[in-house]
Amino acid sequence: MERAISQISGAARVRVDGAGRTDAGVHARGQVIAFTYRGPLRGTELQRAIAAHLPRDIGLGSLRKVDAGFRPRYRARQREYRYLIWNGPSSPLRERDALGVRNALDVTAMAEAAKVLEGRHDFSAFAGRDRQPVRTLHRVAVRKQGRLITVQVIGDAFLRQMVRRIVAALIRVGHGRASVAEVRAALEDAGTPAFHGETAPAHGLTLWDVPMDWSNDRQASKDNGNDE
Repeated sequence: MERAISQISGAARVRVDGAGRTDAGVHARGQVIAFTYRGPLRGTELQRAIAAHLPRDIGLGSLRKVDAGFRPRYRARQREYRYLIWNGPSSPLRERDALGVRNALDVTAMAEAAKVLEGRHDFSAFAGRDRQPVRTLHRVAVRKQGRLITVQVIGDAFLRQMVRRIVAALIRVGHGRASVAEVRAALEDAGTPAFHGETAPAHGLTLWDVPMDWSNDRQASKDNGNDE
């Protein structure tokens, strides 16, 4: 993205500031970025010019002008991730952005365990080390449509690999290899990685949406958090 913007900015180096970081292999549908552009293009013309220089696996949405101090990471009201699980026979098309799980999963048990994780907790057991491991999850929901299971996680900020470790725990519950009580106990034992640090593969995860506070006079509050 920085290279594409630089190419239409007279080769001047441009820095892109994102709303969060994701691990390699994680998709981003709702990422929000900010950058400074001083050239003559505006609006749709600028959007098209940048898009023309991007590789095929990166898309650019609409652009809007913001104040000079706009930082997406600190203006994000919350972040939503979705993890897709294809609970059916092998499907190369479905499994490009979903984890293939052949054995049937107990979605009702998974949904019950997911509720344990809602609220404000120390999520050290479900993430890598962090100086500020306390996060608030507003929603952790599991739903099934046909063969496709979606784990939706909405929170203020996330620790490294946090969503993927949560999903791994829920899949364990879905297979009957862990109980709701064990998920609760794992959450409360902040000093021990939950279920030996089991982590779901990256390709099933997507940064789905990052609602922004676009007001110019807002005092940004720093969450200092890593995102998936």
